[in-house]
Amino acid sequence: MVSWLVAARIGGRDRCIVVVEGVPLPGEIIALCVRLYRRFPLSFREVEAMMLARGVVVSYETIRAWCAKFGQAYANQLRRRRPRPGDKGHLDEVFVEINGAHRYLWRAVDQHGSVLDVLVHAEMRKQPESSSANCSRDRGMCRVCWVTDKLAAYGAAHRVVMPSVQHRQSKYLNNRAENSHQPTRQRERAMKRFKSIRHAQTFLSAFSGISPHLRPRRHLLSAAEYRLVMADRFAVYNEITGTTAA
Repeated sequence: MVSWLVAARIGGRDRCIVVVEGVPLPGEIIALCVRLYRRFPLSFREVEAMMLARGVVVSYETIRAWCAKFGQAYANQLRRRRPRPGDKGHLDEVFVEINGAHRYLWRAVDQHGSVLDVLVHAEMRKQPESSSANCSRDRGMCRVCWVTDKLAAYGAAHRVVMPSVQHRQSKYLNNRAENSHQPTRQRERAMKRFKSIRHAQTFLSAFSGISPHLRPRRHLLSAAEYRLVMADRFAVYNEITGTTAA
């Protein structure tokens, strides 16, 4: 069995860690790698380099495996702890290019910008119905109003799925949902686009649970308030990952 000694800075203190081949690293390192990759537009190799700068030797393939194994579990835990979503929903679609073909990405958010649902599909037909139905059942919350753009498919979906809910179609009222696509576009460029529909759906499901948690609405907060909010959110993240601050 091969083992070696590395120096790592964990929890603000320098520690020596014995890394044994085939044995996982401490949870703090795994949680930190997942957090860096999901929060910032970094590649696996860039996260590998950042960990090496901290004295932790780990391959980018290992980081990829950690993000695939733990990312969705962390996202699910964070969703359970987030505040109750608002009663007003915004639904919007955007094109993503996958293997040279345009695919549809549907995203629903509440009036506060919290992501309710993400759906990637190859075709337009009936997808607004599917996404609206999933979002309307989110945490059992009944939306009193859905806001969309003027795409005709939304009107048809509204009549089929939830005709009793108010539906507002406007070119300008749906900026909340349209702005929510920006972090996805940043990651799409950093990743050189998604490889498949499954890849996009898997990544965005975890990304939409972790990234917003670490992205408070900074423009509404003073510097002191921002630090307090981030300290609370880091504490929640460390709690659900079972780690100390890294």
